[in-house]
Amino acid sequence: MSTASQPTVKSAMRTLDIIEFVVAHPYGVVAQEVAAALHIPVSSLSYLLATLCERNYLRRDGRRYVAGDGLDRLRMPPALMTIEERVAPQVNALRRALNETTSFFVLVGWELEARITETADQFLRYSISPGARAPLHCLAAGKAMLATFDDSALEQYFAEAERPMFTPRTIREEGPMRMEIAAVRHSGWAFTDEEFTLGVSGLARAVVIDGTAVGALAVALPKLRYTEAVKAEIMERLSRACQTLANGS
Repeated sequence: MSTASQPTVKSAMRTLDIIEFVVAHPYGVVAQEVAAALHIPVSSLSYLLATLCERNYLRRDGRRYVAGDGLDRLRMPPALMTIEERVAPQVNALRRALNETTSFFVLVGWELEARITETADQFLRYSISPGARAPLHCLAAGKAMLATFDDSALEQYFAEAERPMFTPRTIREEGPMRMEIAAVRHSGWAFTDEEFTLGVSGLARAVVIDGTAVGALAVALPKLRYTEAVKAEIMERLSRACQTLANGS
């Protein structure tokens, strides 16, 4: 089949047309101008403009739409991006593919901080707010990061870090925790089973860029949906996302 005869997706074509039209008008355009020029129904246009603004490909300046910072990031080499800018597309893709809450965490002292998080679009779901912090010992992402510590840092952690009980299943004693960390080092995968929130399971993998663990990608979901098939799919997609980030994509 020739390229010319291949079918196109109308919504994708409209989205690209809108971006090109706005970029061609550096002083901005109002929605009515876009609709008239591109022959897009107002109902469809409102949704597309809102989505493009949400992803920062466009931004509103009063009534006018202008090019957003997201377009600049598309041309930016990965080395010049912040870690959040590099990871955000992976978090979004994982959440869309799995429809489970997906987050990227970084270390702040002996705690994790959620830098990017997207919540599942389901009635029964787990959620965590960007900027929220939690101890390392009770989250899958925390175990993933602990497994990247060298022996000296791990000794310091056990000497200094508080490890409170959150549920009856929280693992906080040094011996069992060291066994968990050893298992993560061996497999690359960290898991939690109702250790921070009852009824919630999680799994995570460290994100390693240029030989340094910069954070961890994690998926958390109600235990009711955490089947072996779901676990396998999450692991496959998380592994691909971490590999993509490690390769500098």
